[in-house]
Amino acid sequence: MWGPRGASLFFLSFSFGLFALSSVSPNNLQTVRAGVMDVFAPVMATVSAPVQGAASYVRAVTGIAQLQEENARLQAENTRLREWYQTAMQLQARNSSLESMLNIAADPQSRFVTARIVSDSGNAYVRSMIVLAGREQSVQTGNPVLAPEGLIGRVIESGDKAARVLLLTDMNSRVPVLVEGKNWRAILSGTNGGVPVLDHLPPEALKDMEQGLRVVTSGHGGLFPFGLPVGEIVGDGQGGWHVRPYADTERMVFVRIIDKAEDPFLQLGSGSITE
Repeated sequence: MWGPRGASLFFLSFSFGLFALSSVSPNNLQTVRAGVMDVFAPVMATVSAPVQGAASYVRAVTGIAQLQEENARLQAENTRLREWYQTAMQLQARNSSLESMLNIAADPQSRFVTARIVSDSGNAYVRSMIVLAGREQSVQTGNPVLAPEGLIGRVIESGDKAARVLLLTDMNSRVPVLVEGKNWRAILSGTNGGVPVLDHLPPEALKDMEQGLRVVTSGHGGLFPFGLPVGEIVGDGQGGWHVRPYADTERMVFVRIIDKAEDPFLQLGSGSITE
């Protein structure tokens, strides 16, 4: 009825209205985004189910299904081995940092929520994803999110049934980290590229940095637990140093979200035990 020009004018006015609303009251727009996630996340999951079923049928008909099943089994086994390796490295780091301390109470087990990735909105400006778990599963804003290999980011928006995860590579991501073996504390900053950078390193790190050093969360600030594996130091070929995350977000299907309320390491990061 309006014609192309009228439709364009409507959508342009609507966009300006949303922009004005986000500038005046960003909290209200965040509530709208969370509601949209709750509505569309189950729809995306339902729509993708027939496609996945059809793809499985085609693979079975062409005789590739058996090979893929064996490959999936080997990948699952490899994932479990990586989880055990990272757990062992985390325990070793904790034991090293607590060697000189006495009368430390045993830590209760952390609780996790497993969630499926239903949307990946990674582009040149944003590095985030939507997962199918929300407040109904005790997922809250600020919860750390892990892959089997290590940390990938944190929850920045949580609806009732879905949540948005900000990845480590996003330019708005800031994570307090520790370079193992050197005890250098720094801030891991995303760049919207493939590898984040280390900011606020001590002066001696510039000359003593080594390729392959392991980077974990330091626990400072209380947002992330201590000792979560993050990545390893890599050079950029020009004398600079970056961190290559252990987890490959391009190949993930499920993630684990830490329930911070049950996580004892937050107390370490908030100053209950001092060095």
